[in-house]
Amino acid sequence: MTHPETDHLLPVADGARMRAVLSDLVRPHRSLAVLALVTLVAGAAVSLLTAPLLGRIVDIVAQQRGADAVTGPVLGLVAVAVGQGVLAVLGVALIARVGETMLARLRERFVDRALHLPLERLERAGSGDLTSRVTDDVTVVGEAVREAVPEFARAALLVALTLVGLAALDWRFLLAALLAVPIQAWTARWFLTRSAPIYGEQRIAGGAQQQQLLDTAAGVTTVRAFRLGEQHSDRIRARAEHVVALAMRVIRLQTRFFGRLNGAEYVGVAAVLVAGFMLVRGGGATIGTASAAALYFINLFTPINIVLFQLDAAQSAAAGLRRIVGVADLPPEARPESPARPADSRVRASGLGHSYVDGHPVLRGIRLDVEPGARVALVGASGAGKTTLAKLVAGMHRPSTGWVDIGGARLEDQGPEVARSTVALVTQEVHVFAGPLAADLRLAGPEATDEQMRAALGAVGALDWASALPDGLDTVVGDGGHELSVVQSQQLALARLILADRPVVILDEATAEAGSSGARVLENAADAALRGRTSLVVAHRLTQAASADVVVVLDAGEVVEQGSHEELVAAGGRYAQLWSAWSGLRDEPTAGLGTRDQVR
Repeated sequence: MTHPETDHLLPVADGARMRAVLSDLVRPHRSLAVLALVTLVAGAAVSLLTAPLLGRIVDIVAQQRGADAVTGPVLGLVAVAVGQGVLAVLGVALIARVGETMLARLRERFVDRALHLPLERLERAGSGDLTSRVTDDVTVVGEAVREAVPEFARAALLVALTLVGLAALDWRFLLAALLAVPIQAWTARWFLTRSAPIYGEQRIAGGAQQQQLLDTAAGVTTVRAFRLGEQHSDRIRARAEHVVALAMRVIRLQTRFFGRLNGAEYVGVAAVLVAGFMLVRGGGATIGTASAAALYFINLFTPINIVLFQLDAAQSAAAGLRRIVGVADLPPEARPESPARPADSRVRASGLGHSYVDGHPVLRGIRLDVEPGARVALVGASGAGKTTLAKLVAGMHRPSTGWVDIGGARLEDQGPEVARSTVALVTQEVHVFAGPLAADLRLAGPEATDEQMRAALGAVGALDWASALPDGLDTVVGDGGHELSVVQSQQLALARLILADRPVVILDEATAEAGSSGARVLENAADAALRGRTSLVVAHRLTQAASADVVVVLDAGEVVEQGSHEELVAAGGRYAQLWSAWSGLRDEPTAGLGTRDQVR
């Protein structure tokens, strides 16, 4: 069954593929895994000596022997406790080591695939789906690796060896204990068949909830401007209610699950006690042997519950693992065998069109011809198609119709690596990575020297505040470090742009969030970053259009005007109306509040 709201999400691997990936990951560590298993078996075997030793003490007491007779069994219990503890710790540590190594490799594959996914695919899925996988799902799987898997392995071995111990005492004790197995097996099957789909749905619902929160938070200004607060609140409430409803279903299921397990324990204990009574009365077993059998079965309660409970945890972890493997298994972007390389930075487009939804084009018949080194400003009302056009030129989306050509090479023929080395895109959403400022800058230019980084910061007007930081370029910024203002973050992004040194640059409202006070600072910084490069600027302020070589005016997905600022003002058309409105707003004290809606 498909769900329209989740059909666009990134894929989820099926069970067969998940098992194949796990097998591939464990293969290099088989020797260590075998050693871990042998250690756990030894630890479980040693722990089984506890019940017979206690039974021996019972027989000594029943026979009214002296206190010296219990010295040996007591020392044996001490040795069992020490040996069991050492072997258990060692076995769990070895299993955790294998599991953590496998998880680390899987995380690396996940991140590698995520970083190389087509941006269009990530945009369609939404950042919430991806981040929930790399945070919530990885956390659940990590906890399973560190806790559930070692506990499950140790408990399962203890159950198996305890049953062997019961058989060694007397096969009739084993037969009595096995009366509980049908109830436990039926209970486990009943639970697992119902819990797996719910856990999978929980993971998807959590990702959808996170995406809705991110969408609302990221677009809070637009939400307020269009008075969509109540609508977005309803969406968030609906997502939250769905998550809570699923959580309640899980709780109800678990309550019934453990209630039935308690019934199985009652049946087993009663059967073992009855068997012990009959055997002791008939002379087939001593009181100590019957006591050991009862202790064996009672000691089974904890490992059996651990096995079944960790199966529950495994269901949740498996749901998360399938989502991680679903991304890690995605094929990388297609790379042409002989990618075409642009001869220069000339940008051309012809017949360019795009639709996010079939039958509803947002761009139609766009033609562009941008000479190397020229600056083009894209102007139009909100929804005119400016950002979509910018993303098509940047290669983030594939056009529905027409083509984009850079330097004589079609964008689709260049391949992702060539395209990324040719075109750079800077938006108003800038991320400051946690770490030293120098490391943040070197993301764009890995070989950049301190002098080159200072030169880039100086070009965008950021060197003064960067030098004033407590540790200069070594100051930790981002989460947990020195917090940068909106203007400083954008200056950092523009400095990275200079260090990246791409011949074609696209600015998608990269100064929009600065406000009136920082607008001039960022416009000067953008001028410096764009100097000598072919550039397309989605204009937030018409001063950006006035300084451009060519102004392209979009309306309802079509180019309605194109020319220099002076030519379009003189023509008295759509652009002239926008310029007149802009000029009037600039003279008002609150010009910064109305400007954005006029131009977007």
